[in-house]
Amino acid sequence: MLIHDTIAGLRAALKVSRGGTPAIALVPTMGNLHEGHIALMTQARGYADTVVATIFVNRLQFRPGEDFEKYPRTFQADCEKLVAAGVDHLFAPTEAEMYPRPQGFHVVPPAELDGTLDGEFRPGHFKGVATVVMKLFQIAQPQVALFGKKDYQQLMVIRNMVDDLNLPIEIVGGETVRAADGLALSSRNGYLSTAERAQAPRLYRLLTRIAEALRTGRRDLATLEGNAMAELSSAGWAPDYVAIRSRRDLQPPADSDAPLVVLAAARLGSTRLIDNLEV
Repeated sequence: MLIHDTIAGLRAALKVSRGGTPAIALVPTMGNLHEGHIALMTQARGYADTVVATIFVNRLQFRPGEDFEKYPRTFQADCEKLVAAGVDHLFAPTEAEMYPRPQGFHVVPPAELDGTLDGEFRPGHFKGVATVVMKLFQIAQPQVALFGKKDYQQLMVIRNMVDDLNLPIEIVGGETVRAADGLALSSRNGYLSTAERAQAPRLYRLLTRIAEALRTGRRDLATLEGNAMAELSSAGWAPDYVAIRSRRDLQPPADSDAPLVVLAAARLGSTRLIDNLEV
């Protein structure tokens, strides 16, 4: 695996590897890699001759007071995992390389997507995500890019950005990888104490119950959401939302036959966990 810390270096290497015009698959990450990330790297090989991973903790998507400074940075261990996964190139730029001057232009998602769910509780987050992903797309010029479904709203933002801006990139969503007890793998799970880690699978169990209720035909969505919020609160969590939404646009479903997704975000101690299940 070749490691690049400059845009020029990555572009030069990819230009050489494009000799036979092979497809390039890009897997953006912020590092501290787990099995969910590695599953995306493995999946990427099925789409392209050349797999490019990125590691960059993007300041633009962190709000003041969030965990930008303490976000886990495990570069050497990450490199070993990427080599074992057969990744061809790693792009790991510094902040100065990605943002040599304050970022003046931004990609701003539409209000109906940016201002709901996580966007409501983390204003500006998806503008930061969309902006850095657009920069990475311009730098690597992939034909395929892979993102995990655990960050469901992020995946939706990126898909809509690609569609609206007519980018020649296929966006692939990778299935959420879970621990044996159901907890969705996340780089932030390491913040959980032992006691909190034992309680964390409650979020997945709750989503599973809601999904099962919906599959049996229940459509009292507000009741299902309210009961779930109350259950989390009574168990000592601080829920931001439990929401049943249309998969198509993440809005409250207007059609009773619309494919649904159940999404939730809640703090357990100081750790904010998110998860979702498609119905």
